[in-house]
Amino acid sequence: MRIKALLDADAVARVGAAFTAGEARGAVAARGRFIMAVSGGHTPWAMLRALADQDVPWPDVHVVQVDERVAPAGHPDRNLTHLQESLLAHCPLRPEQVHAMPVESPDLESASAEYAATLQKIAGIPAVLDLAHLGLGPDGHTASLVPADPVLDVTGVDVALTGPYQGRRRMTLTYPMLNRSRRIVWLVTGREKAEMLARLCESDRSIPAGRVRQQQAVVLADREAASPLRREPSRR
Repeated sequence: MRIKALLDADAVARVGAAFTAGEARGAVAARGRFIMAVSGGHTPWAMLRALADQDVPWPDVHVVQVDERVAPAGHPDRNLTHLQESLLAHCPLRPEQVHAMPVESPDLESASAEYAATLQKIAGIPAVLDLAHLGLGPDGHTASLVPADPVLDVTGVDVALTGPYQGRRRMTLTYPMLNRSRRIVWLVTGREKAEMLARLCESDRSIPAGRVRQQQAVVLADREAASPLRREPSRR
């Protein structure tokens, strides 16, 4: 896993956008399409807004979700709401290129299976993402793979439901799906993430994030989150 320490959250967002655009161009040149999974959070949303202004082969891009809260359409708790505002309103992605998790379904178990089938249609069998964007919580969670939830032990499916976490159930990609990704980029900002980032870099499997495969992974962190790593921040 490669770690890049940057000055602040804005720099993380800018470098993350440039990195994603480069991965998109490379994937389209090699395979004719680019499939990325996006997470929620202030820095990821800033990264997506910056991505809209990058040189990206948009006609060949598919966007899927890493995770989503079970909430009504348009609700501010929904990652999709912010995805629409930060990226989709500013780039020429067609509706059929954006694959939202169906968390409004009355049958969430069936909806999870349907989303896994959608991933197979666009990303093959087994489904393989070109790039997964991940964040890191102060409790060590990533995606909606949260401490002590049974979802941590799910191995037979690519999409699953969690129990309540911070007031809502979630739909999430599971470890098997994330660990097949060709590339993973972590966006980590804030002093409250510093301890967990250090543990992630030590491959500490006692935290949920530590169970994500680190080969072909890149961490973009601000200087506050990266401070325990004793790395000099790049001033981009």
